[in-house]
Amino acid sequence: MLILNCPYCGVDAEESELSAGGEAHLKRFGPGSSDGEFHDYLFMRENPKGVHFERWRHSNGCGKWFHAARCTQTLEVFGTYSAQTTEPPKELKDAITANRPGWTWR
Repeated sequence: MLILNCPYCGVDAEESELSAGGEAHLKRFGPGSSDGEFHDYLFMRENPKGVHFERWRHSNGCGKWFHAARCTQTLEVFGTYSAQTTEPPKELKDAITANRPGWTWR
């Protein structure tokens, strides 16, 4: 079972207490965007075999959204952090790089 730590309330929550929200750090396009940009926003998602950044909601707890970095192959969780960030924290990226040589952020 996947267990993630909510960065807001500090609870180690099982995945049954959480709601998945898809890929994290998507670039959103507003009014005036092209059809291609809007298409990519709606349908184009990374689906890596390995390190992946996702959005989660602590639905049976504090109710807040947060981001998690985990490995899609092993379910290893590298860390969680606030959803109000545009990219993962440097400490988390450094920890992933130490664990997975050759990995790069986008």
